Amino acid sequence: MMNQQPVTNKRMSPKRAKQAPADLEEIILRCWPQINFRVRKSIGYQDSNWEDVASEILIDSLRAVKEGKFKGKSSIETFIYTITSRRIIDYIRKKYRVLKHLPEQGHPIDPFEYVRKKERFELLARHIKTLKPKYADMLYLYYYMELSRHEIADIFGISAQRVSEILSDAKKSLKLIIKN
Repeated sequence: MMNQQPVTNKRMSPKRAKQAPADLEEIILRCWPQINFRVRKSIGYQDSNWEDVASEILIDSLRAVKEGKFKGKSSIETFIYTITSRRIIDYIRKKYRVLKHLPEQGHPIDPFEYVRKKERFELLARHIKTLKPKYADMLYLYYYMELSRHEIADIFGISAQRVSEILSDAKKSLKLIIKN
């Protein structure tokens, strides 16, 4: 190992500075097995990307320590554990978003079902175009873009409660149009 000088931070007390790793090699040697185990266990041994995810976590952790984001309020292991948990959750969410629209393997797409869904979608799109523009925009942002009510409220400069009311009115109007 290189020099054993404690890492100091302007906000870090001398007691906490002693708990910080002496150099980045020490972090790698101490935390790499734990990161690998946690990533493999969380995303699955069968996922071939676990090594890439673990490497990215280690690089992010090292970068955060170099940039001084480790304040010394906890142990370095806790700091890296937090980064690891967040990156695993991000990876799983990203993977889910990509795969949730794909059909399952082994189940071919039924052409009749595909055409039926496409026709329903086109019919719904035509009906949505007949709504007030504000209603159509809100439905699009909420259901298609999957934005939360709070995010939509920020876009339109209104309260989240008002967004809920407008969405409810838009759905009622759409139901009436579809029935007629």
